[in-house]
Amino acid sequence: MLWLIGAAAIVVAAPAASAEPASTPYRWRNVKVGAGGFAPNLVFSHAEKGLAYLRTDMGGAYRWDDAARHWIPLQDGNAVGSYMGVESIAADPTNPEKVYLAAGMSYWGEAAIWRSADRGKSWDIVPVPFKMGGNEDGRGLGERLAIDPNQRSTLFFGSRHDGLWRSANSGRTWAKVESFPHPGLGAPEARRQTHAGVSFVVFDPASSTIFAGVADPTRAGVYRSDDGGQSWRTAEASAGPEMLPVKADLAHRTLYVAYATGIGPNGIAGGAVRALDLRHGTWRDITPDRGASAEGGYMGLSADRQRPGRVAVSSVDRWQAGDTIWVSDDDGRHWQSLQERSRRDISDAPWLAWGHEEAEFGHWTAGLAIDPFDSGTLAYTTGATVYRTREGTKPAGTMTWQPWIDGIEQTAVITLISPTAGAPLISGFGDLAGFVHDRLDVAPATMHLVPRLTNTNNLDYAGLKPDVVVRSGTLHAEQPQGGASLGYSEDGGRTWRALRVPALDVGHEPSRRYDLRGDAPIDVSADGATFIVGTPIAMVTHDRGRTWAAAKGLPLGARAIADKADRRLFYAIDFDGGRIYVSRDGGRSFAPAAAHGLPADISKARTRGREDPWPMVAVPGRAGALWFNLGGRLWRSEDHAGHFRLASGADIAIEGFGLGRGADGSDVPAVYAVGTRAGLRAIWRSLDGGTQWTRVNDDSHQWGLRFRTVSGDPRVFGRVYVATDGRGIIWGEPAEARRK
Repeated sequence: MLWLIGAAAIVVAAPAASAEPASTPYRWRNVKVGAGGFAPNLVFSHAEKGLAYLRTDMGGAYRWDDAARHWIPLQDGNAVGSYMGVESIAADPTNPEKVYLAAGMSYWGEAAIWRSADRGKSWDIVPVPFKMGGNEDGRGLGERLAIDPNQRSTLFFGSRHDGLWRSANSGRTWAKVESFPHPGLGAPEARRQTHAGVSFVVFDPASSTIFAGVADPTRAGVYRSDDGGQSWRTAEASAGPEMLPVKADLAHRTLYVAYATGIGPNGIAGGAVRALDLRHGTWRDITPDRGASAEGGYMGLSADRQRPGRVAVSSVDRWQAGDTIWVSDDDGRHWQSLQERSRRDISDAPWLAWGHEEAEFGHWTAGLAIDPFDSGTLAYTTGATVYRTREGTKPAGTMTWQPWIDGIEQTAVITLISPTAGAPLISGFGDLAGFVHDRLDVAPATMHLVPRLTNTNNLDYAGLKPDVVVRSGTLHAEQPQGGASLGYSEDGGRTWRALRVPALDVGHEPSRRYDLRGDAPIDVSADGATFIVGTPIAMVTHDRGRTWAAAKGLPLGARAIADKADRRLFYAIDFDGGRIYVSRDGGRSFAPAAAHGLPADISKARTRGREDPWPMVAVPGRAGALWFNLGGRLWRSEDHAGHFRLASGADIAIEGFGLGRGADGSDVPAVYAVGTRAGLRAIWRSLDGGTQWTRVNDDSHQWGLRFRTVSGDPRVFGRVYVATDGRGIIWGEPAEARRK
């Protein structure tokens, strides 16, 4: 069973092994989708034109390479899952080589300051005593990490739970600023709760003044120090009831502060924007939208370094009218909304239209930046992508934005299949439903849209007719609760039709549908004619859902999968009863399989949730051939679950596995697995049926060890697909393989 690394979990780097396991050099690349997840903020360097950094909430940090015109992931060699949630980024204001990351997924995970003197090519990682929340609510706040422009070895970090911290030696050691008025609220009361804490730290480069915002409701406000952080005082009167300072920027002796009634990314009902003239010490309310129908708050905020008085702010959670960016050229006295005069050119990521004629302006618009070297370049982040325009100073007419995403792949991938014909890969994503990947280097034209699902939790294809594909998942918010969470395709996933299972009577519960919650997997027979759905009572249809019948002989809760070569064969696991069942009549009826050789207790193979990969896999092209992961050991059957034999040894503990094309002349498939061997957690390959294993990833390709599932390609020897929790789909081939 493959570990599912959630937002609040952490995978610790494996201890060094006493002997280096065998390895096979692989070349690794991303399957191209184009961003896809929430990037809470982007940071332009003030030291060098064309240099920028992006932080994501679960996929690590990126650096924009202006010469190569693409984003470079900076944490792919990291083996600690928590560090892939980046809380803040600080780029040195005068030295373009130096950059710092505040990395930590949640209060319950490890946290560290990452220090680099070569733009993130290499890192010195300093674990810290304060907690972070790079993937918690409030991740769009900031920036919390700041460098003193007058003494660049001095850094401040505003923590969520533990107040304000200071380092005097470029982040090597940290001490709490005891004089800061808000010491922090400590641990949250429950695992899924958090605090906002110190929401931002901003320096005035013309003085020794520091501003820090606090977004905890009981102590909300902006605080000021005029002596380098030795003493602090309140910098402002209240911005209004329930208003929390969430983001700030300072330029030309003016401090701009964005406020919201919540920390986001959801749940913000109102907001404000204020400006402090440091020369006169006066505050002004410069809120763009003050109408009675104003919705949502403000979060993204950026002051123009080239044009005094020019400032931009983004709305957030303005669901009815849609989010926008407001720009002012006169210090907030007048504003212009850009949404109404903007168009999105999404040719690099056409799926961003989500089935509509035009892509939305964006939601969760937490990050916003004006290029400090070019007033016309604006960029903003959303819950699905990053947009940039070069026409930010265009006085009138349509303004064009394009996804600024080349190199960014930041998604949680739940499941994937590589069929024996058609597209090489079909995927199921969290939030984005998933895609047909006709080419691995080109963003898909569209996503799975019928039925409209938030997550796709399982996929299957017909072994002898791979154009027939089925999927199940979690209903999208726009989908009525009486709708469908199951679908089938007869053209390799390019078009879909919805399936609905009728209401069932289960035990003493009232009759209801069990296919609406996202936990009813669907599988298809080898010839594509039969679908079987894992509702509590397994249901079978032979006519594309027009009629359904209960599979006879199966206990409640047993899920069936199909043989990949014999249309009549299905196999099911009953964890509670400790039995494996087989159907030889197309899923109409099942009987217990002999399953000789297996341990009596098969409960260790039980999956933990609907997004976990299934522990039993049928071999493409070979009737009756099965592989079964039982408690970290692989078992094989060649006779329809009649007999099993142990395939993998005790030297490797397997979490999840997939099959691919075997080596030339071999009669066994290649097996790819996520597992631990000799103390090393990695991606492994076996070409001899599970006896010998070699590592195929390396220390530069670990992606936080946040793996969801893995599969080989049945058509291309050596090719493997890895679904990550935050870095999209990674695919690899042996380094010596012919480039295709």
